[in-house]
Amino acid sequence: MPDRTQYNEQDPRHHKQKLKQMLNDTADHARLDVCKVNDRKAEALFETTGKVLKGLVKACTDFAEKKEEAWKTAGTR
Repeated sequence: MPDRTQYNEQDPRHHKQKLKQMLNDTADHARLDVCKVNDRKAEALFETTGKVLKGLVKACTDFAEKKEEAWKTAGTR
């Protein structure tokens, strides 16, 4: 992953990188917590949280690589 200081504060890539790292960290934390609790509903919540956040991480990657049609045609402000 490129260094976050590579882009200035006005560049959306700067914020995308920060967000992607936070999402990854939180997803990993949620998935690790599945093994730490003894409650099926909590386990399901943590596992689902991890999956949803990893989906958002993928969206960040797709945005950066312009893989999805929405990212190819979306205008900027």
